[in-house]
Amino acid sequence: MNIVTVCGMGFGTSLILKMAVDEIFKKNGIAANVEACDLGSVKGKVADLVVSTSELESELKNLNFNIVFVKNAIDKKDIEEKVLEAIKKLK
Repeated sequence: MNIVTVCGMGFGTSLILKMAVDEIFKKNGIAANVEACDLGSVKGKVADLVVSTSELESELKNLNFNIVFVKNAIDKKDIEEKVLEAIKKLK
């Protein structure tokens, strides 16, 4: 499974979100390749799921991806709930 994280605050914030998603997958025994990217390069990615922060919803909603929007890159509870729910729908 390929997961891409992207945030409006730049690559550094996308990397923080990636680390949160990696931690969730490790905790739940989910195998996935998680990659952080910036907004400008997300369109060229191949992903089963894109995890993004809510400020990018209007910019990403029309892309042909399964996308989950989280409150921010550091709210681990929100990220875990939304990502795990999205993963269940992919199966």
